Amino acid sequence: MNKRYLALLLLGAAVIATDAKAEGKNGVAAVVNGKEVTVASMRDAYNSNPAIKSKANFDEFYKKTLDVFVDGELVYQAALEEKIPESAEYKTQLKLAEQELARKIYLEKKVASQVTDAEVKKLYQEYKTKFQSEKEVKAKHILVDSDAKAKEVISKLKKGGNFDKLAKEYSKEPAELGYFTKKVMVPEFAEAAFAMKKGEYSKTPVKTQFGYHVIKVEDIRDSKPASLKEVEPQLKAMVTQAALAKTFKELGKNAKVTKYDIKGNVIE
Repeated sequence: MNKRYLALLLLGAAVIATDAKAEGKNGVAAVVNGKEVTVASMRDAYNSNPAIKSKANFDEFYKKTLDVFVDGELVYQAALEEKIPESAEYKTQLKLAEQELARKIYLEKKVASQVTDAEVKKLYQEYKTKFQSEKEVKAKHILVDSDAKAKEVISKLKKGGNFDKLAKEYSKEPAELGYFTKKVMVPEFAEAAFAMKKGEYSKTPVKTQFGYHVIKVEDIRDSKPASLKEVEPQLKAMVTQAALAKTFKELGKNAKVTKYDIKGNVIE
């Protein structure tokens, strides 16, 4: 499949329409065999895709996708020439697409009325009420392949070596681990890290399934609930799922439904 046409499908480009804006040439981005591709159609496609909007402004989108829209118009014109809209396959797929679009818009409207800021904040308050604080440690580590290599690092630390510089020289992975609770780390690592005081580094290598660690504890604190801003996307997703479940339950409550198995027997 032509890559530009595939991109057009992914973008969900809108149907060509007129536009009063003076962008392009009097609102026209291209003319393909006498048919206009308008700036409005490109802007509609851009505005309907939040993922694209977050990565590029409209001018950048316009430059990168103009050929995509042109190719899309060429393919559409070719499809009309071959009378694709009159084919049985087209009519079948169109019917399915219409049904799916109707379902999509219906559910979006039902859910949008229920996914409110008030519901999200209510769920956030429930999260804060149920939150149980745990001790958290902020640490760095230097991970090496052997006990001898870890002891070499510890020896250099005892002589005043800089942990970060030694990490760049020796460690198999980034040193920074950030804050973590005891249960998220492998037991050997967690036991060693949570037994140390702020500012200390491990005086003996800590062996785990990943290798040999030299750990430095930078801070110790009691965990706190995440801010609303941090968890809002997850909370909105939860409210959305609850709204969908409620909608399906309400639709099925008074409906008369008879289901059959593959052999035609009624499913009780």
